Amino acid sequence: MTERASTVATLRARGGVIARRVEDIVDLNYPGLVLATLFFGLSVTPSLVPRDWLFQGLISGINAAIGYGLGCVLEWVFRRWVRAWLPIPSPSDRLRYAIKATVLVGCGLVAAGMLVQSARWQREITSLMGMAGTTTPAYLRTGLLSVAVGVAVVAAYRTVRVMVLGLARQLNRWVRVPREVAPAAGLLVLVVLAVTIFNGVASRAFFAVANSAFSVRNDRSTPYAVQPIAPERSGSAGSLAPWGTLGFEGRWFVSNGPSAAAITEVTGKTAREPIRAYVGLESVTRDQTAAQLAVAELERTKAFEREAMVVVTTTGTGWVNGMAAGAIEYLYGGDTAIVATQFSYLPSVLSFLSDREKAAAASRELFDAVYERWSARPEGQRPKLFVYGESLGSQGSEEAFDGLADLREEVDGALWVGPPNSNRLWRQFVERRDPGSPEVAPVYADGLVVRFADDATEFASSEPWREPRIAYLQHPSDPIVWWSADLIFTRPDWLSEPRGSDVSTQMRWAPFVTFWQVTADLTNAQGVVDGHGHRYGSLVLDGWLAVGAPDGVSGDVVESIRAALESAEEYEREVK
Repeated sequence: MTERASTVATLRARGGVIARRVEDIVDLNYPGLVLATLFFGLSVTPSLVPRDWLFQGLISGINAAIGYGLGCVLEWVFRRWVRAWLPIPSPSDRLRYAIKATVLVGCGLVAAGMLVQSARWQREITSLMGMAGTTTPAYLRTGLLSVAVGVAVVAAYRTVRVMVLGLARQLNRWVRVPREVAPAAGLLVLVVLAVTIFNGVASRAFFAVANSAFSVRNDRSTPYAVQPIAPERSGSAGSLAPWGTLGFEGRWFVSNGPSAAAITEVTGKTAREPIRAYVGLESVTRDQTAAQLAVAELERTKAFEREAMVVVTTTGTGWVNGMAAGAIEYLYGGDTAIVATQFSYLPSVLSFLSDREKAAAASRELFDAVYERWSARPEGQRPKLFVYGESLGSQGSEEAFDGLADLREEVDGALWVGPPNSNRLWRQFVERRDPGSPEVAPVYADGLVVRFADDATEFASSEPWREPRIAYLQHPSDPIVWWSADLIFTRPDWLSEPRGSDVSTQMRWAPFVTFWQVTADLTNAQGVVDGHGHRYGSLVLDGWLAVGAPDGVSGDVVESIRAALESAEEYEREVK
């Protein structure tokens, strides 16, 4: 052998050693890498709302890690079962490294190609919503973040695997579990322990800690929420619900909103001071329930003598949509009373997981108490009685009624905004919609009683709409409305029928994928402009106009009210 050939052989040997050391350190599973790339590509396909590179990177990284784990399982099954029965020869080192290099390069090219295409899809979605789109170079940062997130998740998994193997050794040593089944037994023990803890101690501890954490925010206030002077507001000097007990959202609700003077200025007619009754979690004493205290506040302010009364079911932390409240106050010249109670410290997402029954119970209790007092008055001396709920609040508000007949018998109108897919009454109306009407814009019983709208024009129908009227506001792109566990295995009608006006035509249903995509959209449902996603803006004004507006409100006055509401909402976003 020549000296040169010897040197080349030495370098090749050293290169092989280095390659093997790098491979041992990185410990890549190549079937896992292929599936990770596939899962990554699926995660960047179009969903309901647009995503920036940061949000998409987090979601795609988790997706890729799930795919990697599945690939590892399939590779283990192949080695354990298939290869034992099929004598497949092992490739040479050169061929093995060539295959691995090809997989690495191929996965990188596929991921880059999907990112470029995803940037185009994102620009299409933002264009449909009238938003500024991303640039392709900026969106490519998604890939780097996804790699970092995926590596972190895989590292966490490997830590758990080390725990399982350690537990298996202890089982083999102390309990004499056979070595062959010890890892499976260790995994089973760990899973059972984790599930038991999560379902019991951990879940209770988590929500207890969450309640405690958000109760701190509940106790805080903002300098823009000032204790009201007007006796028509809870928290004022003569109120039965002291200012300090109303919570963050309650204090904001009673201290803001249009005054009689502001309503007069906008509508051009003399107005009354609107009544806003609110009961916080800390307002309740042992002697009274929240509903009883709320009714006492209504009686104190002579709310049952007003022209219109609205029972609001709050969301999570006790939030009331100020635009929805202000809209009906403007329309009725302040001759209104709005009542709401807080049932949780948690924001809506966590409340949806833990407080749905609590929301339903609080809503039933409040409405029943108000209705009992309201129905005790002579028929001609009762205010119009409306119910309102948004998101989780709409679900709780629905639960105050057994069905459509009960609802129509007890109220003068209902306005429900962005209803979750699991809403009982909403689900019944949508499933029984008239043949030929799409799920995103259903028509129920020719729209005689219940109607659904994405914009104001959908209320302007020549068909008769009997009173009392029930209206749902829902956007085709609102993930709160369309998220359901059924998405895992079943293609929904809203993806089988023509897409809604602000949903990408490129969005397709795939088992598990669509469910995960829409689940991710839930956390970004309000990251869009008004009129899309879970942002309904001044459409609530059109909802109230359709459901229960008084006679004689001109179009010019409506537009003045809309401008005032939008200005107030912008102010709230800036200072709250």
